[in-house]
Amino acid sequence: MKAVMLAAGVGSRLAPDETEPSPKVLLRFGGKSLLEHHLEIFQQHGIDELVIGVGYKNQEIEQEILDLGAGDFVRTIINKDYLDGSIVTLWTLRDELRCETQVILLDADILYDNRILERLIKSQHRNSMLLDRNFEPGDEPVKICVRDNEIVEFRKWLSTSFDFLGESVGMFKLSHDMACQIIAQTELYLNQGRRNEAYEEIIRDVILTSPRGIFAYEDITGLPWIEIDFQADVMQAKLNILPRILNEKKQLQGLSEPT
Repeated sequence: MKAVMLAAGVGSRLAPDETEPSPKVLLRFGGKSLLEHHLEIFQQHGIDELVIGVGYKNQEIEQEILDLGAGDFVRTIINKDYLDGSIVTLWTLRDELRCETQVILLDADILYDNRILERLIKSQHRNSMLLDRNFEPGDEPVKICVRDNEIVEFRKWLSTSFDFLGESVGMFKLSHDMACQIIAQTELYLNQGRRNEAYEEIIRDVILTSPRGIFAYEDITGLPWIEIDFQADVMQAKLNILPRILNEKKQLQGLSEPT
């Protein structure tokens, strides 16, 4: 299975006072870059290739790939228009998404427990996203709204009734057909001049116009993860999320060791 990652943006909200912040995927947690954390989890769960859409300071990301000795596992594709919306990066990666097998599409700026990716890969649904019911309300989280066990909204703001909702982890499993629909919708947006839209709007459109049951969710509530958008998220990742990930991993390893 292939993973396709969006990592082209500047991440200006992370360091608003800096003129040239580092790419978020190069932030370090526990002595490892975020990219290295991704790679370790991918290789644990049978991902055999990672393709990264890069743009801002792409040379630094490519150097990190070399430093990690991951050149045979990772490829980069450059989005020269990385200052536009993330749908432009999605379009740049269109041929990688339209592969003949299932593909994992994900944001680069998440630190997460390896069981989260495992839950997605092992989902019985061909098309699935991840939902966390424990989240801070507000305009920032991208929300998944569920009614009658169906996804009825996928946006930062709410526009319909629902039974419950959760935050999207920013990680998706896509079938070949679904990936093709997403790319077709991306092309439509670009032809309409909507270059500054977030890529989640594309996925929302496809979900809400698809037959019931085509796109499902997996509930990962209780597993540690964080999306890193602001400096406060960096501190939360270092002080809370990473220690939880490491501690729970240690506990699981202890349970699995023979007595």
